[in-house]
Amino acid sequence: MEEKCDIAIVGGGPAGLSAAYSSAKAGAKVVVFEKDEAIAHSIRTSGVTWISEMERLGIPAKFYNPVQNYRFVSPSNDVLISGSSPKSCVLDVRGMYQHLAFLAAGAGAQIMIKSNVINIIEEGSRIAGIKASTPKGDLILHSTLVIDASGFSATVARKAGAAGEWKRYGVGAEYECYCDQVDSATWVLMVGQQFSEAGYAWIFPLSKNRARIGVGIGRPESSAEPLEKLHEILGKRLKPLDALGKIQPVELHYGFIPNEGVRQSSVADGLMLVGDSAGQSNPLVLEGIRYAIEFGRLAGEVAAKSLSRGASKESLMDYERTWKAKVESKIQSALKVQTRWLGLTDKEWDAEIEILRDMTVDEFLDFIKADFTASKMMKLALHHPKLAARRLFNMILKT
Repeated sequence: MEEKCDIAIVGGGPAGLSAAYSSAKAGAKVVVFEKDEAIAHSIRTSGVTWISEMERLGIPAKFYNPVQNYRFVSPSNDVLISGSSPKSCVLDVRGMYQHLAFLAAGAGAQIMIKSNVINIIEEGSRIAGIKASTPKGDLILHSTLVIDASGFSATVARKAGAAGEWKRYGVGAEYECYCDQVDSATWVLMVGQQFSEAGYAWIFPLSKNRARIGVGIGRPESSAEPLEKLHEILGKRLKPLDALGKIQPVELHYGFIPNEGVRQSSVADGLMLVGDSAGQSNPLVLEGIRYAIEFGRLAGEVAAKSLSRGASKESLMDYERTWKAKVESKIQSALKVQTRWLGLTDKEWDAEIEILRDMTVDEFLDFIKADFTASKMMKLALHHPKLAARRLFNMILKT
C-alpha cells in the first residue's frame, strides 16, 4: 500500500496523541502509528503527576487518584509531609491515554494500532514519510512532516541520524497490586541500598486496596535489574511494605526514561521530537506525562502551521524555542540534584531527607516537581536555613 498524509506521528502515548489532537483540530490530515495492539496496552510509567497540571490540561478527575501526603523512608529515617488537600495524583494510565486517543480521533486523526514503523523515507536531507508494517500489510506513507513520539527509543530520530542512544537513563519495574491496606491519600518513596542501588522504590496508591509498587535504577550508575530488586523487597516485606497486609501483583509494568537532560535539537527538516524522544522529563521522580501532553499539543499546533512552508526546520523552531524556554533550565537543575542523589550512601540519605521534614507541602512539591525558579529557591532558603547551607542548594542556584 502507498498513501499520503500531512503529518505522520510515530507513537500512541500521551505526546503523540496530544500532537495528533491539536494538529488534526487545526485541519491537518494526521495518521498515528502505535506498535501495540491497543493504546496503553503496555504501561511503562507509574503515572505520578500533579493535580493543578491535569486541571490546566483538561484531564478529567475520574482518571486519577488524589494524593495529599508524602512519605520518605530511608534506612534510619522516616519523614511524612502532610497536606490539608490533595496536590498530586496517581493516574489511571490506561484510561487517561485512551481518553487522549478518543480526543485525537474526534478531531479527525487516524490511529493505526499494531502498526510498527520499520524505516523512514528520505528525500535528500529531509524526512518525507515512513514505512510501516500494519495489520493490513506493509504501508508506504508519504508525509510533509513526521513527529517522533516513540518515547525512549526515539525510533525515527535515530533512523534519521538526528539523535543517538541515551547514555544515562532510568529503568523501572513495578507491579500493580491488590493490597489489604493502602493509604490512598499517601505516596511513599523509599531510598537507600536496601531499596535501590542507584535510585529509589515507591508505593503509589490508586485506591484503598490498589497500589503500584516498584523500583527504579539509574544507568550507568548501576547494572542491577529492577525486577529482581522488586522481588527482593517484596519477599523481605521491608518497612513500609509490611503495613500493606497481603500484596498480590495483578499486572507488571516495565519501562525506560531518559535521564541526561534535553536533546540538543528537537526539530529538523520534516521532523519533530516530542515527549521522551526529546528528553522532556523531570529527573527527580522520572515523570513527564504533563510535559508530553502540553508539548505534544504545542508540537501539533506548530506542525499544522508549518505545512504551508514545507515543514522546514525554521518553520518548526517556535516549538523548540517555546518548550525549552519553559523547562530546559528546570530539567538541568533537577538533573544536578538527581545525579547527586544517585551517589548517596545510606547515612547520607538519612540526612538528606531530614531537610524535608519542616517543608510545607507546597515547598516540597515545588522542589520535587523541579520548579526551581530563583524567587522560589530564595524564599525556600529564608524559611529553611539548613537547606541553604547544603551544597545541593548552591548547585541548583548556579544552574
